Order: sequence, then C-alpha cells, then structure tokens
Amino acid sequence: MDYRFSVAPMMDWTDRHCRAFHRTLTKRALLWTEMVTADAVIHGDRQRLIGYADVEHPLVLQLGGSEPAKLAEAAQIAEGFGYDEVNLNCGCPSERVQSGAFGACLMAEPDLVAECVAAMSAVVSIPITIKNRIAIDDLPARETLFTFIDKVSAAGCSVFTVHARKAWLKGLSPKENREVPPLDYGLVAELKAARPELTIILNGGISTIDQCQDHLATYDGVMLGRAAYQTPGLLGQVDAALFGEGAVIAPGDAVRAYEPYIVARLVEGVSLHAMTRHMLGLFAGQPGARQWRRTLSEQGVKKGAGLDVLRAALAAVEGNALAG
Repeated sequence: MDYRFSVAPMMDWTDRHCRAFHRTLTKRALLWTEMVTADAVIHGDRQRLIGYADVEHPLVLQLGGSEPAKLAEAAQIAEGFGYDEVNLNCGCPSERVQSGAFGACLMAEPDLVAECVAAMSAVVSIPITIKNRIAIDDLPARETLFTFIDKVSAAGCSVFTVHARKAWLKGLSPKENREVPPLDYGLVAELKAARPELTIILNGGISTIDQCQDHLATYDGVMLGRAAYQTPGLLGQVDAALFGEGAVIAPGDAVRAYEPYIVARLVEGVSLHAMTRHMLGLFAGQPGARQWRRTLSEQGVKKGAGLDVLRAALAAVEGNALAG
C-alpha cells in the first residue's frame, strides 16, 4: 500500500458517491469510508453501509468499536467485501462516539486497543491500521502518544495516521476539536524519527499540495480532510505532484469522467443531489464558481433532476472561463 496521500474519513461526507467522484481526480490517493461501527457492519444493511464501486480502490474501511471479538468479525466481513485495509478509529471526539466507549477515548486505553488489533489481525490478511490523536484532555502528549504507539505496534499494527492535536472530550465540540487544540507537528516528527520502522501519516491542518510535498520530507504520508472535500479541485494535482504520474486533471474533465457513474446511479434511483453535493467546491476560486454552485444547489435538488442539470452548470462555468 502506498500511503503518500489519503483523503480523511468524514462523517456524512465521504460516502460512496463522494469517493467515486474523488477517484475521477486522483487514481493514487488512498480513499476512506466514513466511520462505521462494528455492530452496524455485523447486524446492519451491509450493501447500504459498506457497499462501494470497484473504481474506489485502494479503499480503507474505518471501523468504530472497542470489543475485540466484534471488531474481528467486522474485519472479516470487510475483507470479504474486498476492502484493501481496515482502520480502527481512535481519534473521533464526538459525544456519540464516547458514549460507545470508542474513538478518541481509546487513547487512554492502549492495552485494549492492542487487544483489538491482535484480534483483527489474527483473522484477516489485509492490513489493520490505526487513526489516532496525540493525546486526550490533560494527559501528557509525548508520554501518551509514545506509550499508545508502542503498545499497539507490539500487537501487530505498523501504520498510524496521527492527527497532530489533542482531543478534548469535554468542553469542545467535534468541530472545535479540529481547530482549537494546537497542532504539534514536532511531536509527530519526533515519533517518526524515534520509530523509523513504523509508517507514520500526518493529519491535521494540511490544506495545500505544497504543504503535502513539504511534509513528505518527514513523514511517510499525509492526509487531507476538509480541504480535500471543500476544494476537491486540488485532488487533480495529487497524482502528478506527489506520485510523479500523469498530468494534472482539470475540474471539467473530472466532471465528464464522473458522468457515467451518475447515469448508472440515476437509473438505480439515486438522486442527482446525492452525488453533486460533493462537487460544489470543485471550481472554487475560478470564474463562474458561484454559478456552478447555484445551479447544482437550486436545480440539482429538484425531483427528477438529471444529467442536463450537471451539464448546464458545467457549460456555465466553462463559458465563464472562456469569456474571462
């Protein structure tokens, strides 16, 4: 697995339609599902929850949970579905996740996380990886991070995506937890230097391809979240700039490449808006971007909206660019 660039798992955002769209912009980025609980994978509608299109590979299923046996069963199901990797969420600070005794609160329970990793690794052949914070609440960052990494890596995990902030489980909202706690890239760099045998991916506060290139001098990979979602056009630069492959993908070309997927889903009864809502920021900063967003937002939500709406929005923005 090449970990140079990943798009973060984001609840209500990185669904299968979003990932299929992102794949028109980059073939090499590692894409992640939204977090799904182990219980949901075991007992829920699996096609709805973890179904995906073949084009989405390489693809990671992120699991939430803290019971080794259930996580092992869910990992087996994921492997059977063809996922390339399973990741255990040890970084999400939301109250809903805390109430389930998983997510960021697991940073305080490295022995339990090690048990979970061992249980999953024993029953699948695909990688089991971790996404974590540097610490939570008042716990000392360096001691917490190194203890966590050492115990979990001893259980068989060698790949860690580290959001370089603490998570505050009380007093900050999930949104504030992504922005308020200060970034500590230095600590994550220290971890990579001290544990060179591990694959360390940096997450948090990265918003440009230039920043990605700078960080790749230190870390094994970078992960972008909101920047990749809100300004997806930057993903068109990833393969050329970070992997040295192909040319930059223009936004308009990505839209046209996404059309067959949209047509197939419309036939299945998926609404146009369910797919185009992930594209609103595609032309951010370019002439016609506002009209692009308005057309998709106002026309794309209407019952029966089809490919003509997308094409009209694209014609408007490309016409604007020509006029400019």
